[in-house]
Amino acid sequence: MSVHILNEEPVYVIPGSSLDLKAQIKRGHLEDISTITWEHEPETGFNIERVTLATCSGRSLKCAGTRPNVRVSTEQQETTLQINGYTTADSGVYSLTVTAVHHVSVSINVSHSLLVCTEAWGTDPRFSWRHESADITKAVGKVSNNGTILIITISPLCGHFTCIVSNKLGHSSATYTA
Repeated sequence: MSVHILNEEPVYVIPGSSLDLKAQIKRGHLEDISTITWEHEPETGFNIERVTLATCSGRSLKCAGTRPNVRVSTEQQETTLQINGYTTADSGVYSLTVTAVHHVSVSINVSHSLLVCTEAWGTDPRFSWRHESADITKAVGKVSNNGTILIITISPLCGHFTCIVSNKLGHSSATYTA
């Protein structure tokens, strides 16, 4: 996925007018956007901390601003942040975070009896394996330290092997049937 801010830097805004920031989002064919988050970090002041202005989530990327004058829209491959009634307190650094969920796939290396789980959730993925809906036992196989590979010791190789990938956004799985 790639995210490209369409505004030239820096952006100058007259107090009382509207600030419009636009970004283009190009996603891969297996990627689904799960969240879009616009944040602001003040340029000056005593409490300089990043504040979430708006979040878009869900399949339809429904957006919700945290203030009445903040609007966000998402259309096809573009997102726009609009702040109406801009004040000097709104000056600072704006950031956009786009989180995508990828599809899980399981492949096999038959010559070495390995199942490989691939996924690119991006943030803290955790991998786990199941055989016939039960946790993997030593009789079935051994899972690699990072969880992406299942070394199968059961013979003959048969059954339903499922890789589950999860993070704070949710989980996804893929099953290989032998």
